[in-house]
Amino acid sequence: MRIILFRHAPAEARDAQRWPDDLVRPLTSRGESRGRRAARGLLRLESGVTRVLTSPALRALATAEVLARELDGAARPEALASLAPGGSWRETLKALAQEPADATVVLVGHEPDLGKLAGVLLFGAPTAMPLKKAGACAIDVDAAEAGAGRLRWLLPPNPLRRLARKKSKA
Repeated sequence: MRIILFRHAPAEARDAQRWPDDLVRPLTSRGESRGRRAARGLLRLESGVTRVLTSPALRALATAEVLARELDGAARPEALASLAPGGSWRETLKALAQEPADATVVLVGHEPDLGKLAGVLLFGAPTAMPLKKAGACAIDVDAAEAGAGRLRWLLPPNPLRRLARKKSKA
């Protein structure tokens, strides 16, 4: 299985007056644009996405929806509670264990949670491997369990966006 960790695109600044519930804090318009270009770059690297799981937070859900639009409906985003800020990486691994061995699953979420999940998959412990906003990494696993992963690629948002601009050689 290939697991792609994709951090949500840039969101509005935390503001308890405007968003008393931080889960409803939206992407900025610039974040939507950057997220779209990063998603296009991600899909140039990974054309076989079979599933998109996302945090229920609005900013992650919006990023997942941008990715789904770029997939032309091949995979609709599904909320996974364990991807919410402060969620359980153990519960996320349980959900991933239900996926087929040949799946390519994108998880859209937050830091430091995605970085900890990467650490668990790669090193067997929640050692943070931070991702920038609209950055991503791909990890191959034979089984969704601690220490079973092999890093395939890790890219911050700028290179992902640059990939989106490259012309196909086909």
